[in-house]
Amino acid sequence: MEGRPAHSLWARLTIVPEYDALVIGGGHNALTSACYLAQAGLSVALFERRGVIGGAACTETGIFPGYRVDVGSAVHIMIHRTPVVRELELEAYGLRYLDLDPMAWQPTPDGGFGLYRSLDQTVDSIAQVSPRDAMAYRAFIREWQPFARNLFKAFQKPPTPANLGASFVGARPPDLKTVQAVLGAYGPFLRAKFHHPSVRAAFAWLAAQSGPAPSEIGAGGFLMWHAALHDQGAKRAVGGSGALSEALARRLESLGGQVHLNAPVARIEGRQGRAGRVILRDGRVFSGRVIVSGAHVQTTMLDLLDPALLPANIGLSVREIRVGNGFGMMHRMATGALPAYDGAPPEAVNAMQLLCPSLEHLEAAYLDYKRGAPSSKPGVLAMSFSGLDPTIAPPGKHLVYLWSQYYPFLRSDGRDWSEPDAVAEEAAKVEEVLYGYSPNLRGQVEARFTQSPLDLQERIGLKNGNVMHVEMSLDQLFFLRPTPELSGYRTPIAGLYLTGASMHPGGGVFAASGRATAKVVLHDLAGGYTGKAVTGLKRAISGLAGRRSN
Repeated sequence: MEGRPAHSLWARLTIVPEYDALVIGGGHNALTSACYLAQAGLSVALFERRGVIGGAACTETGIFPGYRVDVGSAVHIMIHRTPVVRELELEAYGLRYLDLDPMAWQPTPDGGFGLYRSLDQTVDSIAQVSPRDAMAYRAFIREWQPFARNLFKAFQKPPTPANLGASFVGARPPDLKTVQAVLGAYGPFLRAKFHHPSVRAAFAWLAAQSGPAPSEIGAGGFLMWHAALHDQGAKRAVGGSGALSEALARRLESLGGQVHLNAPVARIEGRQGRAGRVILRDGRVFSGRVIVSGAHVQTTMLDLLDPALLPANIGLSVREIRVGNGFGMMHRMATGALPAYDGAPPEAVNAMQLLCPSLEHLEAAYLDYKRGAPSSKPGVLAMSFSGLDPTIAPPGKHLVYLWSQYYPFLRSDGRDWSEPDAVAEEAAKVEEVLYGYSPNLRGQVEARFTQSPLDLQERIGLKNGNVMHVEMSLDQLFFLRPTPELSGYRTPIAGLYLTGASMHPGGGVFAASGRATAKVVLHDLAGGYTGKAVTGLKRAISGLAGRRSN
């Protein structure tokens, strides 16, 4: 059902096509919400501003001809702790995963070590560089794994104190030292528990992928991912990260939902305190019982929402959300070879390659960033999946991705990411880090594509280039994310809901936010929520039902 152009004021005030749910954004969380709503029997229309589906879980074919190049995420870890793939039957819609094992590889001058799905295999590998740290790692996993498993239950529910507590019902209470470590900084913890510089570096570099620095109080929990990795491992979607989003879009259409590409939303409008219309930039108008936005929280509430619908106190709190100054950039290369690391097994090039030599190296890179400067010696996460999945590159060719930290969105040196030379200089620096570990790739690069913090913002809507939407600091997590008033996926505007990385549990390919948002919407539509924000929605639903029965 297509919307009609709003040629007049009357057209804008008239209910145009009627849907149960309008979903803004084609990221994997928005798609997940749309699928669950459609699976429940609702009529759904989804609007993506770009011509390709996926948001930050997207794969494009036009960047390097003949290649399928990711433009956001690459490795899928957390979604496999949810039932999303199974409940939405995504394998029937083309989604297939390959295991990364080892999941990560830390090259060292004496050969390196890997993090494997098997805890025993990981311990044996660490023992090749530090038997003492191998034993410490086993003890660390034993202590943290129960806590991690219960916390992941909380990640899949609306972030209320009651839900957080319920996730630990019947579980062994976490040791107070574990709680202290989670609430502390992970840098000091690693120095206390581990001794080999490369072991500390590997764990710190993986923890840093969420943004918080090793010195940040309250960031200790990001070490928890190591405990989770041994449960479900890390995987790669065949055909690229966007294969997940493509399967979700096919599933949505199979359920009768509509996917509109090249359909940027200009405004969310409504009346009497209720959001009920989406107006596209081309003038088409769509109406719905509810609207779910997977766009950045500030984009949704400050740029798209009619200011007349936004309570002043909510607008103020949304403006005060800490988006941060970005923290990384991605350099992508088409190459004639895969990386090669001395002493590494062949499968190491399928893993996340941890090119960060020490915790001190990471801390120094962060200090540059805090001064507003690109890191003089950045840490690099190299990924090269074309050996594992040949569908993403032409025969005999490969893709190598280099994610690097830290890179401020706003620089203090007067340079700007819109300057090609500024981007090229940093990309060359990142490449040199790779060549220091894998000199065989020098001269093998056939094409380059660098996603600076500015590109991350403009291409896939990540404000300030923050891949987590808003900072993943302790005071912006759980029932504080992104603000206390908005943390439960509802907004004070009747009929308007939020999903995506701005919301609990945060960034990464998880889909937990999308699934939880859909459940909240369905609960409210069934009359289960009596908050003032939904009172008008219930009246509207009753009126809509009456019109449909006539």
